[in-house]
Amino acid sequence: MNTLGNFQLMQKTASPIGTTMNIIVLGSGVIGVTSAYYLAKQGHQVTVIDRHSGSALDTSFANAGQISPGYASPWAAPGIPAKAMRWMFAKNSPLTIRPDWTLGQVKWMLSMLKNCDEAHYTRNKSRMVRLAEYSRDMLIELRAQTGIAYEGREQGTTQVFRSETQLDAAEKDIKVLQELGVPYELLDSKTLLNAEPALANSRVPLVGGLRLPNDETGDCQLFTEHLTDLCQSIGVQFKFNTTITDLVIDNASTATVTGVRCSNEVLSADAVLCTLGVYTPLLLKGQLDVPIYPIKGYSITLPIIDESRAPQSTVLDETYKVAVTRFDNRIRVGGMAELRGYDKSLIASRRETLEMVINDLYPNAGDTKAASFWTGLRPVTPDSTPIIGETPIKNLWLNAGHGTLGWTMACGSARVVADLMSAKTPDIESADLNISRYKNE
Repeated sequence: MNTLGNFQLMQKTASPIGTTMNIIVLGSGVIGVTSAYYLAKQGHQVTVIDRHSGSALDTSFANAGQISPGYASPWAAPGIPAKAMRWMFAKNSPLTIRPDWTLGQVKWMLSMLKNCDEAHYTRNKSRMVRLAEYSRDMLIELRAQTGIAYEGREQGTTQVFRSETQLDAAEKDIKVLQELGVPYELLDSKTLLNAEPALANSRVPLVGGLRLPNDETGDCQLFTEHLTDLCQSIGVQFKFNTTITDLVIDNASTATVTGVRCSNEVLSADAVLCTLGVYTPLLLKGQLDVPIYPIKGYSITLPIIDESRAPQSTVLDETYKVAVTRFDNRIRVGGMAELRGYDKSLIASRRETLEMVINDLYPNAGDTKAASFWTGLRPVTPDSTPIIGETPIKNLWLNAGHGTLGWTMACGSARVVADLMSAKTPDIESADLNISRYKNE
């Protein structure tokens, strides 16, 4: 049943301002935990449910580590279909597509193709940067208020180009940055070394880069674990090792969520917030069509063996779509995209690509032999914008579909949905973030 067609008939489902609600948050990744934090700070009684033994043990576990609002760009962009065809036959390709011809995959791919023109790209990037910039501000505020630590660095993010063609193509993104007032620095091969001195040791020629000085980095898992502790200190309850079976929905008059059915109990709620990422459409199958598809990514994390050769912050290799991020004593290398459904097997050739990138840009900086290898599934929407807000099912809210930008957009998304659920007006425009934008597709 697709209920989007009736969405415009919905009345506001949030309780009046000042009313305390019993809210269940599904999922304890970075999106779920930040949402729980802001909801609790607004006075609600919050319970978080997760099948894992602790927070951030799925997609938030070992992501690339960058908090990059200015690099918030849609996957759907002009030229991507042609590039995708070339990448399918290239070694070390940043994108691999394995069609399974399921209805969900086909619908998602067709919808993404519709977004691959200039007009859609500009619209989607604009709203992504709006949310990401706000999220960075919320993170700064949260850090100031709580002192939360997560091996963070505030030294910007630099996209490096191996060819003049890539450098020229950056003009399109620069135009959007200028329109949104996002500070940036366009670097040549010499000034690039001012931002990242160790790139002087690069084994490949670099013609320049695009640096966003306001971007940050940090370990998403550490952040989420520490925020979980803060949540518990203000009354949030966490039910780990608990499998979510389905939602309890009363269809007497209109579809209304009244609780959550778990493996061993039924929990009642005034509202349910789903932050399950790629598992959101699986939970809601038959109740609500949620256009989120899992895009598989990989990372390696290696110990630093030579500080002088290590990155200062995050460097994005435009050629291979791989991010190299500096933590205190570790380097995280992550990226690539595979459409393989829910397959989480580790593929050796992907590790080889990640090792190649770190050895190209920062040779002898870290010990690749001691690296841990990980894969995760990113929840990507066809327009790359997360789905945040109410749904046609009364009392059911979504905060999911952040793609590769969950860490970047976490605090902002959580604050927006907490405000909406509390019947407050968010600080930024949010009407174009909820699921109703898909109702005519």
